[in-house]
Amino acid sequence: MNKLIYYLGISIFLFSCSKEEDVYLPKYTYEEGEELSVGRLTTTILGSNAFDQPIPNLSTIDNRLFFVGNSLFRQNWVSAPASTTARDGLGPTFNARSCSACHNKDGRGLPLQEGQSFSNGFLMRVSLPGNSTNGGPNPVEFYGDQIQEHANLGVSYEAKVSIRFETITGQFSDGETYELRKPIYTIADEQFGTLQNALTSPRVGPQVIGLGFIDAISNQDILTNVDENDQNEDGISGKANYVWNVQKQQHELGRFGWKANQPNLTQQVAGAFHGDMGLTSSLFPNENCPTIQQDCLDSVNGGIPEVTDDALHNVMIYSTSLSVPIRRNYEKEEVLKGKHLFKEMKCSGCHIEAFTTSSYSFNRSLENIRIRPYSDFLLHDMGEDLADNRPDFFASGKEWRTQPLWGIGMIEEVNNHTFFLHDGRARNIEEAILWHGGEAQNSKESYKNLTKEDRTAVLAFINSL
Repeated sequence: MNKLIYYLGISIFLFSCSKEEDVYLPKYTYEEGEELSVGRLTTTILGSNAFDQPIPNLSTIDNRLFFVGNSLFRQNWVSAPASTTARDGLGPTFNARSCSACHNKDGRGLPLQEGQSFSNGFLMRVSLPGNSTNGGPNPVEFYGDQIQEHANLGVSYEAKVSIRFETITGQFSDGETYELRKPIYTIADEQFGTLQNALTSPRVGPQVIGLGFIDAISNQDILTNVDENDQNEDGISGKANYVWNVQKQQHELGRFGWKANQPNLTQQVAGAFHGDMGLTSSLFPNENCPTIQQDCLDSVNGGIPEVTDDALHNVMIYSTSLSVPIRRNYEKEEVLKGKHLFKEMKCSGCHIEAFTTSSYSFNRSLENIRIRPYSDFLLHDMGEDLADNRPDFFASGKEWRTQPLWGIGMIEEVNNHTFFLHDGRARNIEEAILWHGGEAQNSKESYKNLTKEDRTAVLAFINSL
C-alpha cells in the first residue's frame, strides 16, 4: 500500500512538472544564425556608426582602399578649377556635393519638409511620356531626367521643389486611430521652360549597407521569385525590370534603385556621381548639361573624366565592403512572435528573408554567403496611394522594388530620424506599413486587424532587423 502511494505520488509530481514546463515552453522559436544579416561577415558593432563598418578580415590592400573610398564618399567635391584636383569638377548643376550628403553615415537621407527649399537626401526625377532610345524614361527637353536645385557660381540652377502635406485619417479594427501625411509637391522657378506637365517621382537616398552582397546574388536566384501573372494565386506577382547596361550596351536584369532601374553596383555608383553631383566617369563621360543650358556647357571641367577609374574602383571597394549590423533582441519572445505574424500576414511574400550569394569577381570574399536582406529585389504594384505614375523601363507608375529591411531598426540611432518609403512620407515603420496597397493590400489589412499587442510584436520584429 505504501509503495502504491509512493509511486502514485511520483507520477503526480512528474505530471505536474510536465504541465509546468508546457506552460513556459516558448511558442515561437529562434532559428540558428538568423541574427547574422550577412553570415560570418556581419558586423557586431552597433550604435551611431553601425552602418560605417567594413566586413571583417579585409586584406591589407582592400582595407587601405576601403578608407580611400570612404574619403571619396564622405568629402565634398568642389567646382573646377581647384587646387584639390582629385575632387574638383562638381556640377555645373547638382543636387549634392558628396555621396554622404544623401547617405549620411551610410544611412538614410532626409525627405523634403514644409518650408524647405532643399534637403540632404531628397531629389525629384522628371520625364515625359514615352521612352528614351534605350527604353528608359524619356528625358525632359532642357532638363534631362532629374531636377538640379543647385549650381556652381555663374551657372543657373534648374528649378525648385516645395512640399505641403494633406492629412489622411484611419483606424485599426480595435478602434485606435492613426494619421498619415500625403505629400503634395510643387515645382516652381523653372529656369528653362515649364515642368508643369512633366512626370515626376520624388526620391530619398536609402541606407547603403550590404550593397556588395546584393550585387553578388545571381540573376537566377532573383528570377526564381518572379510570378508576373500570379500563377500561384497568392495575390503577389513579382516582376523583373530589365534596364540598360551602359558598358555592355544591352538590357539586363535591374536590381538597384527604387525602381530596380540599375543593373549593377558600378553603374549605380557612377550614375549617382553623374546625376546627383554632375561628375563624369568612363561610364557617363558627357557633362550632365541639356543643350539649352549654355552656361553649364561652357563651364570648366575637372578632368576627363572627373571621377577616374581608380577613384571609381576605390568607391566600389568601399561600397562592396560595407557590412550589415547584427540583429538585436532576436531571441525575445515578442520579436519571435512578430516574426511569426510577419510571415502569417504574407509580408514575406515580397520581403523574402534569405539568399545565398554566388560568384562575384569584384570581391571574392562576398561569395557563397547566406544573407538575410528581406527583399526579393523585384517590382511590385504598391497601389494608387504610393504611385508616382512615372514608368521606368519595365516598371509601371505603380510599381516599386521591394526595399531591403536589413538595418531598418538602426536608422533612428544612425540618422536621428525614422522617415521611410521612397519619398520619406512615412514618419515611422507603422506608417510605412499603412501606406502599402496593391499587392500588399491584404497584408496591410491583416496588420490593421491585429490586436495592439500583436501590432507591437510585428514592429518589434521589424525593428530587430
